Amino acid sequence: MTTAVPTVAAGSFLTLHYRLAGPDGADVVNTFNDKPATLSIGRGELSPALEARLMGLAEGTHTTIELPAGEAFGPHNPEMVQRVGIALMHELGDKDETWRAGDVVRFPTPDGQGSFAGVIREVAADGQSFVFDFNHPLAGQPCTFEVKLIGVL
Repeated sequence: MTTAVPTVAAGSFLTLHYRLAGPDGADVVNTFNDKPATLSIGRGELSPALEARLMGLAEGTHTTIELPAGEAFGPHNPEMVQRVGIALMHELGDKDETWRAGDVVRFPTPDGQGSFAGVIREVAADGQSFVFDFNHPLAGQPCTFEVKLIGVL
């Protein structure tokens, strides 16, 4: 008697290794050299586009998926690029902190229950404000998603 190999469906609990890389091939996330990740489909732990690409894959599958620009994390939204003053930075963080372009800074959500991150794209010449990009780092870009499904429940 043979048993069916489980496949990914809505609500599945997965144990997997995955690698997400940007258009330059550099890893954004890579679990292959560490412990596998565990997640539930439909709970927002991966982007909906990545979850959709997992649907129907069988346990044991090891595949690489190329996603076109904007599919995985949506288009780059210029409204999510905003200037933040030094006063707010000091209010929300360490007054002695110094920031540079490329730094990732976490901000509390308005309800104080969570946080979100922004990348400093520019520091004003006088150091009194910063241009932050609050888009996902891969928004509007093609990416590579490699996955090895270890377990599907």
